[in-house]
Amino acid sequence: MANLSASNHVARVLSAANQMAGVDTETRIAASWRRCLINHNLDPARRGPPQTLTESEVRHIAEPMEDLIQVAIPELEDLARVLHDSGYCVNLADPNATMLVSRLPGGDYERMFLEWKIYTGSNFAETFEGTNGLGTALAEQRPILVHGDEHFREQWHMFTCAVSPLFDHAGRLAGAVNISSCRSDLGRSAHELALAVTTEATRRIEHSFFRRRYRASWITTLPGEGQGMLAYDNDRRVVGACRSARAAFGLTDAMIDDGIDLSHLLQLDDRATRMSDEPVTLRRADGTPWGRGHLAPPVRARSPRPLPTREKPAGQFSGLHRLAGRDPVLIKGVKRLMTVGNLDLPILLHGETGAGKDVFARAIHAASNRAGRNYVALNCAAMPESLIDAELFGYEAGAFTGARREGSKGLIVQASGGTLFLDEIGDMPLALQTRLLRVLENREVWPLGALKPVPVDIRLISATHRDLARMAEDGSFRSDLYYRLRGMEIRLPALRERADRRDVIAQIADQEAPHCRISTEAWAQLMAYPFPGNMRQLRHVLRLASATAEGGVITEADLDLPPFGPRDVETDHAAAERAAIVDALRGNGGRVTETAKALRLSRATLYRKIKVLKIGLDG
Repeated sequence: MANLSASNHVARVLSAANQMAGVDTETRIAASWRRCLINHNLDPARRGPPQTLTESEVRHIAEPMEDLIQVAIPELEDLARVLHDSGYCVNLADPNATMLVSRLPGGDYERMFLEWKIYTGSNFAETFEGTNGLGTALAEQRPILVHGDEHFREQWHMFTCAVSPLFDHAGRLAGAVNISSCRSDLGRSAHELALAVTTEATRRIEHSFFRRRYRASWITTLPGEGQGMLAYDNDRRVVGACRSARAAFGLTDAMIDDGIDLSHLLQLDDRATRMSDEPVTLRRADGTPWGRGHLAPPVRARSPRPLPTREKPAGQFSGLHRLAGRDPVLIKGVKRLMTVGNLDLPILLHGETGAGKDVFARAIHAASNRAGRNYVALNCAAMPESLIDAELFGYEAGAFTGARREGSKGLIVQASGGTLFLDEIGDMPLALQTRLLRVLENREVWPLGALKPVPVDIRLISATHRDLARMAEDGSFRSDLYYRLRGMEIRLPALRERADRRDVIAQIADQEAPHCRISTEAWAQLMAYPFPGNMRQLRHVLRLASATAEGGVITEADLDLPPFGPRDVETDHAAAERAAIVDALRGNGGRVTETAKALRLSRATLYRKIKVLKIGLDG
């Protein structure tokens, strides 16, 4: 049946390519199919995963887009929250269709996306993957919905992709926001609604980025559906225009570089320029009314908020002392780190998600005698299990299907002479824990397919939010590796636990909202909120607030702080563990031996957990 389906699809594609009558395919899709066959010489029946970049390659590509990514992330996370229950993944891609930021929906849907390699690092350019939402939207530079068998390659038929291209402050293609679903029960109309939500989120990202870029200028938001934006200086010389504004006025880069006068485009009276971010009536250059627009004055730079003074030690540990601030727990941790100096001692950082473990690890590296060498990081929880092995240990040319022709060094070899940071080490699969332990003991790496080991010299810093001691006790983490990693353990307190919490919030506000003032009410709300996402959540909240603040003042209305009540962490953990075991038992027909293998537990441990968590084996 699958082969018949593939044959039928190939026949439809060829019919569209030959422009035969009676092909029931949307015109844009048919045009894309023809491009794929004639221009790109692709085969609709070909199967196989998309091209996927390594974590280091993704970082290299993402670096020039860092400002745009920072602006986009709050919107992407809001979009992921809105679409979570519908099973969508949310991605931000660069102009070449490489996914740089991914938010997966969890559960079976997430496993599906991971299995098909729809995540950070994957490339879905139309020239490689044929007609698909991301690649085709970028090729045509306009939003599109590609539903089911509208995909060029038959293997993507279980997915639907809704994509909106993203343009920068100068109207150039900067990437795209993509949402994908593998739910067969959702009709096209539901996906069209999701596309509308995605397009609106993309427009907000573009507006936020434009405002950030021209925050020192006057900004006029034009009437109409496209809501173009113009930036101009105090002399009313245009200094910037977004894509839709350029189209509305026929503006070119040369005209903007020459400082075209605003009067050639719009009429504004003096009263409008004295108003603060209020709706105004706009007239065209010839005086005819255009409609109601919006006028925002320049954001005035504020003087940095003074922080409490204290003695800050100079020298190699200054970065660590800066991160410790005035918190006694962190100050004690930094003092312990200073005592070991450059000893080759593995360090284990323990703290909640978003508490700044990577930032702290980078500061440890910068304070060591390895500071001039590589700092290499891998998030063990974010990398699919099938890729961690190759990423960490590397491989020789031809080691497996899809391997690079020249092979890959692997992150451990790349970090040799410097520091390797393994974030969320508690999520590393047991089989890889064994290989990592061997590396730490023998100081050498065996890449996949290699005939001899590669000697390495690394300082290892690991981090986790899990209780590794308890995991080592119940067999879900190797106890010998745990004691190897725990040369010195440093606890990073949650933001809500820090004694210098006000200082930290003020410092991050200066970084994320440098031209905004925080109102007294907003300050009170920030101090009262527990921030379960810690520093990462605080940064996102302040970044979004700086983009929405009117008149340069962040109020309570600008703070996106979802409800967060008191929780029993132990109860939450037990409930999650019980649900995982029940699901595994059901998936393995109630067979304990197979379930223990699937969960990587011993049978004795699994039986003990079944008893403690009161799980019935009769269904």
